[in-house]
Amino acid sequence: MTHERMQGSNDDAHAESLSAITLATHDMPRAVRFYEALGFRIVHGGANDAFTSFALGSSFLNLTSETHGPIQFWGRVIIYVSDVDAFYRKALAQGIEPQFTPRDAPWNERYFHLTDPDGHELSFARLL
Repeated sequence: MTHERMQGSNDDAHAESLSAITLATHDMPRAVRFYEALGFRIVHGGANDAFTSFALGSSFLNLTSETHGPIQFWGRVIIYVSDVDAFYRKALAQGIEPQFTPRDAPWNERYFHLTDPDGHELSFARLL
């Protein structure tokens, strides 16, 4: 499909912006101290939580606690899309198997995850 045709389609789901990056850590208190020292503002979680989110302009830097063995999970890129369900169907139509069907999250987003060929986790989301 050409770029012009994709742009001309009114119902074509497309990526809009980068919402957040989530990084794994073995030591949440140390990681929180590091990002706070850089002036990042906590908007969710904290040193004693398994998940912490810092405001980063209109985006977020998230930390997730991984406590078992070496960090195999590097993190997750969260990409806002125009329509989560349509983007999910688009992935399926291209033979890409997401990890789960779109769902509503308690943090007020609809989202689904998939893994790229190199093992990087991508989350496609939209605010509810």
